[in-house]
Order: sequence, then structure tokens, then C-alpha cells
Amino acid sequence: MRRRLLHSGGRCRARVAKQAFVIAAAGFAIACRQDMHDAPRYEPLEQSTFFTDGRSARVLVAGTVARGQLREDEHLNTGRTNGMPAAEFPMPVTNEMMARGQERFNVFCSPCHGRTGQGNGTIVQRGFRRPPSYHEERLLNAPVGYYFDVMTNGFGAMQDYAAQVPVADRWAIAAYIRALQLSRRATIDQVPPDRRGDLDRPAAATAAEGRPPTQENE
Repeated sequence: MRRRLLHSGGRCRARVAKQAFVIAAAGFAIACRQDMHDAPRYEPLEQSTFFTDGRSARVLVAGTVARGQLREDEHLNTGRTNGMPAAEFPMPVTNEMMARGQERFNVFCSPCHGRTGQGNGTIVQRGFRRPPSYHEERLLNAPVGYYFDVMTNGFGAMQDYAAQVPVADRWAIAAYIRALQLSRRATIDQVPPDRRGDLDRPAAATAAEGRPPTQENE
């Protein structure tokens, strides 16, 4: 009986010692742990003792271009050809592009320029500087690349919208501006025969059919 008790006690002590070792090892591992958020790093503008110029932020290698920012197509990305505003679009103008242009124009442009491009948007009605009408002679004769350039770089009191409006959407807006200008000067003979009936219909009816509303229904 005594031998059995001694043997049982030995196993118990061994089990306790093993558990104590596991706990101690886990505690040691936790003490040595280094989370990703606490990884060795330089803070912004922190001085470096490794580089000879003392700067932790390194200058980009000459000729480096960030991924997605290689803009070799001058026409597409600047609205210019040979340094001058382009007279043509760099892509086909489709119904989908026009619908997108109308939607983006109403979001970003109409607050100042108005839904019809006359320069009487809601912000202007509240005292902001009035922009020129798209329907004045100077802008009627401006090439489409001019509108893209203004959206990209700003002009006068207008800020640039390059950060808010992607390249494709800027071209879509330029196409819709051209449509607004044409709508003020077009004759009934220039309206496709299958769309002439829309001129006398409410905008809601044409929108329900997936068609952009005509200018008269705006």
C-alpha cells in the first residue's frame, strides 16, 4: 500500500512539474513577443543614423513610376495633343458614356454650372461667383480637350477635380457638356426620328425606359 502511494505521489509531482514548465515557457514566450504594430520602424521625418544623409525617407530612384501612374498617352491623360487642347475624344462616345457623364456632371458640376450649363447653379444663387455659361461663343468653340484640362487643373475660381473625378469620368463629363451645348442649338431635324416623341414627354417617362432625358424635359 505504501509503495502504491509513493508511486502515485511521484507521478503527481512529475505532472505538476511538467505543468509548471509549460506555464513558465508560455510566460517566457509572451515576454519576448513583438506585435506587428510594435515592429521596428521609422516615424515620418524621423532622423536616420544608418543613411549618410541622415534621412529615413528615401528619394525615389530616377525614372521610378508608381504602379498605375504610367501616363504615356498624352491625349487620354492630359486632354492635349502636341501640347494643344485636343479637338477629339480619345475613345468612342457611347450612350453609356453619355449617361455616366450626365450623372457625374449633376454631382460635381451642376452645383455651380446648373443642370443646363448656364452658370446658375444652387451655389451661385447663394452668392458664389458665377461661372461663364457653356453656351457663350467662346466656350462653344472651345475644343473638348479644354474642358478636360480645366477639370484636371482648375481655372480661375474653379478648383481642380483630378482627385475626385477619374480620367474616364472627366471625358464623359466633357461629352455631356458637348451634348448640353448641342441641345441649345439643334433643330428638330437633327433629333433621331425615334427620339422626337420624347421631346414632349415628361422626364420621368423617358427615365423609366432607361433613356437620358432631353434638355427640354430637364
